[in-house]
Amino acid sequence: MPQVSIITPTYNCARFIEETIKSVQAQTFTDWEMIISDDCSTDNTKEVIAPYLASDSRIKYICNDKNSGAAITRNNALRIASGRWIAFLDSDDLWLPEKLEKQISFMETNDYAFTYHEYSEISEDGEDLGVTVSGIKKVGKFGMYACCWPGCLSVMYDQKKIGVIQINDIRKNNDTAMWLKVIKKSNCYLLKETLAKYRRRKGSITPPSIKDRILWHYRLFRDAEEMNKVSAFIWMIINIIGNSYKKVFYISRK
Repeated sequence: MPQVSIITPTYNCARFIEETIKSVQAQTFTDWEMIISDDCSTDNTKEVIAPYLASDSRIKYICNDKNSGAAITRNNALRIASGRWIAFLDSDDLWLPEKLEKQISFMETNDYAFTYHEYSEISEDGEDLGVTVSGIKKVGKFGMYACCWPGCLSVMYDQKKIGVIQINDIRKNNDTAMWLKVIKKSNCYLLKETLAKYRRRKGSITPPSIKDRILWHYRLFRDAEEMNKVSAFIWMIINIIGNSYKKVFYISRK
């Protein structure tokens, strides 16, 4: 069995996914499987990844029966992941070569079950935007509910300790919904090193308007966490404040 299972949901990312795959193949830690979970892409994603499927047995491909959204797409990959360590990399983002090696060492040395690290931001064309995203050293349950500290491309957890994670079907903030499940079983610790690149691009699933963003913060707690309306509203307010705090104090710009 591979030591690491990399969960890569994708939808119409043929333009970027090859570079994403290469960033995984360039890892100094080589005992991994990469599960590309396709949400019925309508572009040539499958054709782009076909040569990698043929030449590298560590790369696996599954496809939904119908377009279902990122939550279901991640869930499907997580159910077949066989590695002890679960990591996440969306199909337009990139890892630096020592990401897996350093993060696993950090977790094993400190006996951590859930960690994240810093990352930088790049443009749609891959240019450095001069932005670095960090976070607090230790995130507990309240801290995670109050703010989504980890970027999806930075998270790793120990499946042996956490178990198989599945989330409710929500179209937005589904990565945060996953961390809210994991944080109930373990605190989350920061590896203070930039080990990945997040791509800012058009077509992102992030809602564009303030109204939509507020609505999906509410849905995160109401639908994903199945809270009552009052609790969901209160946590929505706390979460908006918390994420604003993160943007001011933990995102640096050159």
